[in-house]
Amino acid sequence: MNIELIPAIDIIGGQCVRLTKGDYDQKKVYDDNPAEVAKHFEKLGFKRLHVVDLDGAKSKHIVNDNVLKAITSATSLSVDFGGGIKTEEDIEKAFDAGAAMVTVGSIAVTNPELFLSWIDKYGAGRLILGADVRNGKISINGWKEDSAEDLLPFLKQYTDKGVRNVLCTEISKDGTLQGPAIELYKEIMAAYPDLHLIASGGVSCNEDIDALETAGIPAVVFGKAFYEGKIDIDKLGL
Repeated sequence: MNIELIPAIDIIGGQCVRLTKGDYDQKKVYDDNPAEVAKHFEKLGFKRLHVVDLDGAKSKHIVNDNVLKAITSATSLSVDFGGGIKTEEDIEKAFDAGAAMVTVGSIAVTNPELFLSWIDKYGAGRLILGADVRNGKISINGWKEDSAEDLLPFLKQYTDKGVRNVLCTEISKDGTLQGPAIELYKEIMAAYPDLHLIASGGVSCNEDIDALETAGIPAVVFGKAFYEGKIDIDKLGL
């Protein structure tokens, strides 16, 4: 497959979990040891991992950097890490714990100048712009608040400044296993064909991944579909 395949580990209380539509009350625990889950992904042939500190997203600062460190120490996966990155101290913590890239969402909405200063300092290659969407608007702070920002203009202000990595989650799809928001991703790619767009939310089976690849989407994150045994790993061609 040409599409980049990125399994996800979401962390609450040091455990590997999944939420439905970002709702902390709809939590399902899949494993008590995220580092072991990461080792399993590596053994299967995956090269990259998406790790989200859900406690951090809620607390507005990194909480589970020790879990990130355990994962990066136990594997050679390229890990992108997000959740609660609000300050340079948080970024440094994530990089010190072994993250290859960090995902920044809320700050890019609430403090664009700060986000751009991080792009200048760390380079656009090490930062992923998190663009989480609900009803066409960018959502922030662990998806608990919707901003006034419309998706495409929001992306434009940063693609104009050199941002190329974008993680876009359609929140209404996330954790639902109802299929990804392919039309949304096609719209983004039509507007910004040079983006390395990572589609996130709703993947339920191999066919969903195939559909994203056919639509020309560069990368996909999936979690629940894997944990629920709905993805045939042998067909991914790892």
